[in-house]
Amino acid sequence: MSREIPKPFLIAKHEDGAFRLTLRNTRFNSWGYPLTDSTPVDESFKSAAAARAHAKEHYGAEAGQFASK
Repeated sequence: MSREIPKPFLIAKHEDGAFRLTLRNTRFNSWGYPLTDSTPVDESFKSAAAARAHAKEHYGAEAGQFASK
């Protein structure tokens, strides 16, 4: 188990070419290990930039808070 804290926004490209945004919430257990819940956004995007713009507009995301897969 890793103690690395994942970035709160994950942008992943799917097989159909669409980009999906996943919101990740991190909390810590009693031993200090991060536990992450992931919630996918229902909407798909044509580009990673469009997914970033959506996250910034609707979830208050900032530069450096994105991971890609």
